[in-house]
Amino acid sequence: MIRPVRSRAIAWVAGACVVPFAAAQTTAGSDTAKEFAAVRGDRTSGWLAQTRSQVLARNGMVATSQPLASQAGLQILKQGGNAFDAAVASAAVLNLVEPASAGIGGDVFVIAWVAKEKTLIALNASGRAPAGATPDHLAARGFAKHMPAHGIDSATVPGAVDGWDLLLKRAGTMTFKETLEPAAVLAEQGFGVTERIRNDWIYGATVLANDPDSVKTYLINGKPPNTYDVFRNPDLARTFRLLQAQGRDVFYKGEIAQAIIAKSRALGGTMTLDDLSSTQATWETPLSTNYHGYDVYEMPPSTQGFAALEMMNILEVCAPKLGVNLAALGPRSPAYWHFLVEAKKLAYTDLYAFNADPAFASVPVSRLISKSYAAELCSRIDPKKAVTPEPKGDPVGGTVYLAAADRWGNMVSFIYSIYDSFGSGVTVPGYGFVLNDRGALFSLDRNSPNLLAPRKRPFHTLLPGFLMKDGRPVMAFGLMGGSQQAQGHAQVLVDMIDLGANPQAASDAARFTHAQASNTLFLESNLYKLVGARLQALGHKVESANGEDMGGFQAIWFLPSAAGPAAAAATATAEQPIAGVYRAASDHRKDGEAAGW
Repeated sequence: MIRPVRSRAIAWVAGACVVPFAAAQTTAGSDTAKEFAAVRGDRTSGWLAQTRSQVLARNGMVATSQPLASQAGLQILKQGGNAFDAAVASAAVLNLVEPASAGIGGDVFVIAWVAKEKTLIALNASGRAPAGATPDHLAARGFAKHMPAHGIDSATVPGAVDGWDLLLKRAGTMTFKETLEPAAVLAEQGFGVTERIRNDWIYGATVLANDPDSVKTYLINGKPPNTYDVFRNPDLARTFRLLQAQGRDVFYKGEIAQAIIAKSRALGGTMTLDDLSSTQATWETPLSTNYHGYDVYEMPPSTQGFAALEMMNILEVCAPKLGVNLAALGPRSPAYWHFLVEAKKLAYTDLYAFNADPAFASVPVSRLISKSYAAELCSRIDPKKAVTPEPKGDPVGGTVYLAAADRWGNMVSFIYSIYDSFGSGVTVPGYGFVLNDRGALFSLDRNSPNLLAPRKRPFHTLLPGFLMKDGRPVMAFGLMGGSQQAQGHAQVLVDMIDLGANPQAASDAARFTHAQASNTLFLESNLYKLVGARLQALGHKVESANGEDMGGFQAIWFLPSAAGPAAAAATATAEQPIAGVYRAASDHRKDGEAAGW
């Protein structure tokens, strides 16, 4: 992960069904990374450590963390669907192939450019706490100080299906009948379990073991499927078929809703049919700030979006005040990383102090994302010494992010999750999906703005990002992974805007993640070797880490033709794609693939 470039770009370093392949673990091509001692080969030009080229296409593009999901979205685009249709199709497949991370038992957030309206829209399809979820109820259940990490009391009402439906009705051209077909077929036929997916499955096995329906659906003889096994989920296929035939109401008012409530009641949960039937996604106004000429858009509270914007403001406003030039320093400099980490600490201090559902708490967003407020914070950064933040926060996460774009110029930034690995660990019997554990991010501190309350949305880590310039769409991007998301957004944006990286290089470059609660700075191994000791000397508590905690990144960047954006929009017809090219990236830290046509 380290090599200089020639340009100014980057210089840095019914139940589970499984068909085993008995010989897969011993034949050539098996997962033998520990024994494989070769060194990595080089690219022919540019940043030699880049893992792959950007994918370029004009008719449409899908970038996800799993190739089968990308191909499903691409299939929809080739059938005449648009980026919104493709996003839903890809998301449905991700429910199947990355079950530890996302699914219809979870939540969705979207920021998207609607080309024909020349409008940026934002959708919050996150669920709320059940009407019976109160601190007193949790205390009676044995949770007086902290929310349970898993189990039925950690589940909020799933918002994903409602979000898919609303998004298609608002800007799509297809229905569930078409968009869920690739996922339904794949759930029936099965998919091959990759090394990374099995790794994620292992972490959730203990959680799944607590629920017999989860064991039946996701474990094989009590264990995760082996690498390269074919895994089927016929119950999930049944759910997709029901959604195709009956629409979103079967999930919120029909037989699936009845099954969810029966499961909740059996476990002592408080979720009711009224909680489900009253679920409604909301259209939001995205937050934004300008960073070096680009407008960065994020979701408003109760997401951590304002922390990403606050961090970007601190970097822009405080750097010149403190004599820091990120582009000049470059990412081989410990001063570069020190400044980013200190900016992160300040932004996350405000995140953990203020973030909550704005329907229940007053969150001073306008002030927090203002340049003037960033200027007030500059004096709290010492270029020569690391500070110790208040030990709060650090949500974990198991999330998927995808981006989609089409020949008409629509661009979709889409993220969804069941939160921690396999969510609550509670599977709805006969329907093949787990409920989320997003309620674990509520607080039981009576003084917290994020205090658990009926019909309240919890603190959310999920962040779809979007970049605009001069009123035109530039990039749909996102980076999954709990508390890594806002700090990760800032890192990849600096890579591209300040350092000149292309989206794939920005994805491939080494990242950090800082844990506020323990004040520990985790650096990917090559970055740790490069600057770890010098950051330690500045007072950081530094540890080496691999890519698992750094989030998986996807992005689609639109580059208009030389005729300019106005001509680009005018020339998009049924025969000719929009005048320009999409450039897409997908993270090597997961199974990611960007696919276009």
